[in-house]
Amino acid sequence: MDRIGQMERTVERLTSPGRGILAADESYPTITKRLSDHGIESTEENRRFYRSLLATTPGIGEYVGGIIFFEETLGQKTDDGELIPAACEKQDIVPGIKVDKGLTELPGSGGEKVTQGLDNLGDRLDGYLEQGALFTKWRNVYEISANTPGRQAIEANAEVLARYAAIAQSRGMVPIVEPEVLMDGDHDIERCAEVTEAAQTAVFAALRRHNVILECIILKPNMVLPGKSQKPRPAPEVCAEATLRVLRRTVPAAVPTINFLSGGQTAEEATAHLNAMNQSDKANPWVLSFSYSRALQNPVQEAWKGESGNKEAAQKAFLKRARLNSLARDGRYDPSMENDPA
Repeated sequence: MDRIGQMERTVERLTSPGRGILAADESYPTITKRLSDHGIESTEENRRFYRSLLATTPGIGEYVGGIIFFEETLGQKTDDGELIPAACEKQDIVPGIKVDKGLTELPGSGGEKVTQGLDNLGDRLDGYLEQGALFTKWRNVYEISANTPGRQAIEANAEVLARYAAIAQSRGMVPIVEPEVLMDGDHDIERCAEVTEAAQTAVFAALRRHNVILECIILKPNMVLPGKSQKPRPAPEVCAEATLRVLRRTVPAAVPTINFLSGGQTAEEATAHLNAMNQSDKANPWVLSFSYSRALQNPVQEAWKGESGNKEAAQKAFLKRARLNSLARDGRYDPSMENDPA
């Protein structure tokens, strides 16, 4: 299969009906914090056991079409001695890989950040491809304040995101393009919409400059929400309307799928917001699905607690949360379903 054909096949698998993407790609500091929140030590064995638990959950392939991993996980094995990417493929789950190297200060910007990781990216991708990864992820971050993000940060981040996407596609790997406007702060929903529109506009201009094939990318954006400290929180329909308005202004119809990040929302909020978007009476040219991390994993980690004897309970919690988001992908979720048994 040629490079473009391989990417088209990967997109087809990732957008198959009822399925979304799990982001299980936390770096060492992030996974340490997430696990410690549940009283779990972040040892190599605990990380292996936990991510194996996710990939081998019986029936999870019905709701999850892809899992983004951290590079450590590609070489780890399940309890049965099978490489985790191979275990994913058994359930028709596409293995993916986070490839950026985190944030660094952008000189001349007054302290704003830009994502790094382009050095030797092509060589790293060749290795990840050999280990079974077929798609990639790169995350940009935009902090909202009265004066940020500035034009320099918006343009610089768009440029590196587009360069990354072009390199990934040169290897036949589908790039997830993730421009995340953070929820941190006290800004209102209008300010979030303004920044999200500016960031996405710059990203798609850069993607075109670098000849990225839009039909072979996945957009992973934030939802348009007020800052975390804003109370009361808006209804899901308000979030949905604001988010879809920005997407219609910025995202070409050629993009096959938009898989939202949860970005600090609770599990229930993220599901309700996705559901509201898929209940919109206006037609959208893209699949609207999920690529959640905390909103899928928090219930799992709470059930697991780092104890091997809780594996089955943790997998049931994962299956339930994935099923509810699968329903939300079709606009068929109802909050009463939260009371259903795992």
